[in-house]
Amino acid sequence: MSFRTRQASCARHSIGGWTKGRLIYANTQPPKVAKAIASSQQVRLEYTVQEYSSYCGSYHPHNIRVNKPSDQSSRWSSGTHDQTQYLILRLDRPAVACSIVFGKYQRAHVCNLREFKVYGGMDPNDMVELLHSGLQNTPEPETFPMVYSIRNLVFPVQYIKIIPLATFGPNFNYSIWYLELRGVSDTELMARVMDDYQNYRETETLRLCLKHFRQRNMMDLFYVIKNRTGVDLEHPFLTELHQHLVLNSDFDEAERVLEEAHKRGFFEEFITNTEYTPCWKRIWATTTDGDAPCGRGGHQMCIDPDEEKIYLFGGWNGEHDLADLWCYSIRQEHWELLSTNTENQGGPSPRSCHKICFDPETRSIFVLGKFVDPSIAAADGNSLDSDFYRYFVDFDQWVKMSDNTARQGGPGLLFDHQMCIDAKSCEIFVFGGRLSGEANGFSYGPLYSFHIPTNTWRLIRYTTRLLDNDKSLLSRVGHSMLFDPTSHALYIFAGQRIKDYMTDLCRYHLDEDRLVDLGCDYAKRFGPKTGFAQRATIDSARQEIHVFVGHRRRQATDTIVNEFWIYDIEQRKWKTIYQSDKPNNTGEYPSPRFAHEMVYNPSNHTEYIFGGNPGDAGTNMHGGDLNRRLADFWELQLIKPDPASIYRKCLLMIRMQHLRELCRMANTYKPADGGVCNETLLALEYLQSKVATIVDHNIPEEARQFRQLCAQLCLSSDNNEDSKEPSEESAGTGSFEERTQLFDKILEYLPAAMKEPTGQLLDAVKLV
Repeated sequence: MSFRTRQASCARHSIGGWTKGRLIYANTQPPKVAKAIASSQQVRLEYTVQEYSSYCGSYHPHNIRVNKPSDQSSRWSSGTHDQTQYLILRLDRPAVACSIVFGKYQRAHVCNLREFKVYGGMDPNDMVELLHSGLQNTPEPETFPMVYSIRNLVFPVQYIKIIPLATFGPNFNYSIWYLELRGVSDTELMARVMDDYQNYRETETLRLCLKHFRQRNMMDLFYVIKNRTGVDLEHPFLTELHQHLVLNSDFDEAERVLEEAHKRGFFEEFITNTEYTPCWKRIWATTTDGDAPCGRGGHQMCIDPDEEKIYLFGGWNGEHDLADLWCYSIRQEHWELLSTNTENQGGPSPRSCHKICFDPETRSIFVLGKFVDPSIAAADGNSLDSDFYRYFVDFDQWVKMSDNTARQGGPGLLFDHQMCIDAKSCEIFVFGGRLSGEANGFSYGPLYSFHIPTNTWRLIRYTTRLLDNDKSLLSRVGHSMLFDPTSHALYIFAGQRIKDYMTDLCRYHLDEDRLVDLGCDYAKRFGPKTGFAQRATIDSARQEIHVFVGHRRRQATDTIVNEFWIYDIEQRKWKTIYQSDKPNNTGEYPSPRFAHEMVYNPSNHTEYIFGGNPGDAGTNMHGGDLNRRLADFWELQLIKPDPASIYRKCLLMIRMQHLRELCRMANTYKPADGGVCNETLLALEYLQSKVATIVDHNIPEEARQFRQLCAQLCLSSDNNEDSKEPSEESAGTGSFEERTQLFDKILEYLPAAMKEPTGQLLDAVKLV
């Protein structure tokens, strides 16, 4: 379809609309070409090395065109190790680049790219990011898919730029052994891609012109271009908002349009893409007697989400194991000591490194495992049998489920394992952990399930059995495992196996007996760094995994930090929310720690963290007090704006602008006798009834602007000595620029597909 024909079609149809709550924006390429590209067979794209930053010795960039994995010299190696190194490849002809293949040396190599970026475009000086990833330090070739379409617009490339960012060995030069580009270069299909791409560029150029003229209130030129070409600058909804707010100064109608935006969910995309704000708060709760849990590490907590109660059991206080049971009420902000020693009530003996989980259906807590030092187990008569307990919270009653789960087909005595529950199917899942009493410490537990109604164990998966795609579910210790009721799957990641610190992330589908690899090295792919005994929770409704890292290991060095990460399950992306490696001297946030415990309350989207081993200079890791344990209790609230707060904020901005213009009018019409004019009274009434009622004085910037407007209204009568007619320039041009800026601020909260182009026409002007 030609540009003129397509524009005529656009002129006859709305640029967008809403269907089943989803925005449909017609100013994008029809999906036919995108579908054709997706279904086409990818071929190798021939290229030459157009440009490079540097190279070392005989390691010339041209070597990457030949795949010789056994030849150590067949590679490009940069001349230096800095962030300015790059390669630019030129395709023999324009194509759609769908994937990139990295060949490697036959053994792991310190110069392999642990992190890199790939850009592409038709001009080497105008490229977009196609890929941001990293290699595994293995000899196997790796293939990465690249971005080749944006909102169904398939774009061609002729230039590819690779920027290395990090190697596996610190301060080593970057090396690429072999590069292969794959995509679609079919002549007929590429003609369609190029035609649509050119139409897109012409349309965007016209939209930039429309944006430029409208921002400068040159509406005669704006309408000439719009009516001549049929190109729309934005979604009609925004055009209506601009007409009322910026051009007509009709604030009431602007508020009506904004209210409609709120009702139709236009703010949802902004909220989804907004990062969480972490809000730490120290909890100083005690019992009625003023008691609280003592400092400990290796303890366990679980939460009753319906009653919003947290249960804490056991741990190591630095000198001996504990068997006390506590309950914290989130609603009442109050601790209750349920037992000083559960063994006296027929419950479990003192222990640490065990696991507990809460069953909301039967309102009971299950306890499994403990650490027993093999060197003293025989001397003090400690049994290595794996006992299993259940506590009914409503009856304050312990029941011993088993003296030895191994004799019933379950696991042996484990420690640092993981346990979670599927309340709907009445199943408990246990995976990993070391077997207590083993001298070498390298015997790990496989994956088990326990059926609560029948009191039976079932072995689900041995470590050594391979799953699909030759991937095995490797047992480990100090890992995390979470159950997601939405997908009925287990998420397993991190931990330690023998001497290796693992950085895999996988999802095990219980119904299908299927393992899905979500990232064989998530630390390399911009997730938490390699660590041990991190704490994790899951928000099934939001499809998020929350990870609180304490013990971090890299290059054989142990570091204690506080890092909070969120993994978006649907987008398969990690985001860091909070990082700190400094001791807490202000009380505003917790000090770095490990062996702590964390539970999540989905009702208020808040994490609760208690105790652990300190990570400051007074710990055993730094030659300090070996027995010191933390007893502080924290909540971490993950805050995001909601649609109502965004709507209130935009509404307040509109009303403040309206008040500013009323103040100007009041200042202009000041009576000669020094009295108060009707415009001043109108502005005062508007301030009281419309602005003051929605200002949030807890937000400093809002409170400051409100006080400023109050002062402007009160002092306006002193600014002019004589009454005069309104100035067209002051009431027009100045206010127009302010309203234009206000419109741009409101646009920040609306979907990208609705808005005008982000660029500026002036940016196209170059001096040379």
